[in-house]
Formats: sequence, C-alpha cells, structure tokens
Amino acid sequence: MNAKSIAVYAGTPVDTAMGVCLVERYGMKGRAYPVSENPVQQTQFQNASRDMKEDTMRKLIQKAAGEGCGRMLVYCNSLAGSVDFTKLSEEMRFQIVTPLDTYRGAAGKYHTLGVIAANSNGANGIERTLRGANPDLHVYAASLLDVVMDIEAGMDPEEIVRRHALDSLADWFEKNGCEAMILGCTHFPYFKEALKRRITLPVVDPDDDMIQRLKNIREI
Repeated sequence: MNAKSIAVYAGTPVDTAMGVCLVERYGMKGRAYPVSENPVQQTQFQNASRDMKEDTMRKLIQKAAGEGCGRMLVYCNSLAGSVDFTKLSEEMRFQIVTPLDTYRGAAGKYHTLGVIAANSNGANGIERTLRGANPDLHVYAASLLDVVMDIEAGMDPEEIVRRHALDSLADWFEKNGCEAMILGCTHFPYFKEALKRRITLPVVDPDDDMIQRLKNIREI
C-alpha cells in the first residue's frame, strides 16, 4: 500500500470531508483541501476566469505536494468540470483522479443518460465529457444547488428525496428513455440509498471507480 497521503480537493469542507472518509474507508490516508467555504462561494469560483481558477489550483497542488501527498482526488464534479485537471496534471507532474474519468469510461455503455449536478457548470462539464467520449449519446440534465445546500445543513436523506421530488425526477428521466441516472455531484451519494428505494432507474455513482483508479496509479 502506498504510504503517502491522498490530497482530496472538493468545493466545500463538507464534500471534502466526504472524500477523505471515502479514501480512508478503503485503507488509504486522505488529507483535506477544500477550495471554498460553502456551495455559493464554490459556484462563484467556478464562474471565475480560467486563469484565476488554474492559478488557485496550482497553489493548492504545490501545497499538497509540500505536505507529503503523492496523489490527488478531485471529489467534486462541478470543480472537475470547470478546471482542466488533465492539463494541470501534466504540467505539474502530479497524479490526479476526477469523476470525469469515470464518465468517459461509462459513456460508451449507454444511449441515453440522465444527469443530476450541483449547478449548470457541473452539468455542462459532465455532458461535455460524456459526449466527447460518445458523440451519439443523448443527455438530459438537471442542476440542484438547493439539494446540495440541504445536504450541507445535515437534512435527513429521506426528507431530501421527498422535498425535492428526486424520485419524480428519476421517473421523468426514465420516461424520456434514460437508461441510468448519473450522480453528478459528490454530495449526492448522501441520499443514494434513500433514492434507490423509491426508483427503478439504475444509478451511476463514480466512487468505486475513482478508488480503483487511485489504487492503480503510482506515486510521484
């Protein structure tokens, strides 16, 4: 097992902590690097200039490397979709895993997918990635920032599904030919089991694939 910590980057302290819990559940060490203080601030960051975002991430990567991290997990779909982490990985010679890696692999398995994301930036980044891997794919998408806010506030998962009619949204996806629904925000596994009990549409969660990718890469 690799000894160095995994730098976990995400939009807020809450989803960053979720990412750390994920890697530690699989016996790896995680170190938290939240980019913003809350979902609204993170959405503002994602709408900032490309240069500003890339400069911010360069500094955070340098900090993680200086603090002994050998790999990086971007545990935030909308962040992954708004920054070119492939470019930063090559430029800084730092191994980076994002949810978008999973979506590239999944795109060829489907004809039509539904996507739920934290915001339009996230939905756009996921659709761009999916269609880049499979140009014939049909994508339906919804942005659900209020759901993220309720997760951050600690609302019960069953109440989140009920209040935001997520089962009805899944039914709408299915009626429009979607073969699966992508959890396009790393906050969303929080309510995954509560939602799956109410729907028949398969749910795609990138967590397991990201963990396998982290295990398979060599540290710098």
